Amino acid sequence: MKTLESKSLELKKVITKSGAELYVIELSDNHFFIEQNPLKKSKYGVAYSKLKEKYPEYYMFWEIKNNKYTGKLLTGALLKKEDIDPFITEILNDEEYKEYEDVKENIEDYR
Repeated sequence: MKTLESKSLELKKVITKSGAELYVIELSDNHFFIEQNPLKKSKYGVAYSKLKEKYPEYYMFWEIKNNKYTGKLLTGALLKKEDIDPFITEILNDEEYKEYEDVKENIEDYR
């Protein structure tokens, strides 16, 4: 593996006025992603709270550029392979997908 581009980022944990502890992924002074506040009484706040109850390792971050929401989300979950397999199978539930094997790649040093 060969590194094509590298960008520093900083992971911060902040506390809001309402007492929510949120992660912030800072890319630069005017560009960051902030975790959805699960305490916020809004469509996404309530949904995120329910998702976190069911999937504690699920994260949802809103992109902020130049002090404005871009409307883009970064979402993901830290899961074990056996936890994601049913989801992947459901999404790719067709005959073609069933022909593929679970092949693991060798991890090369990328630094």
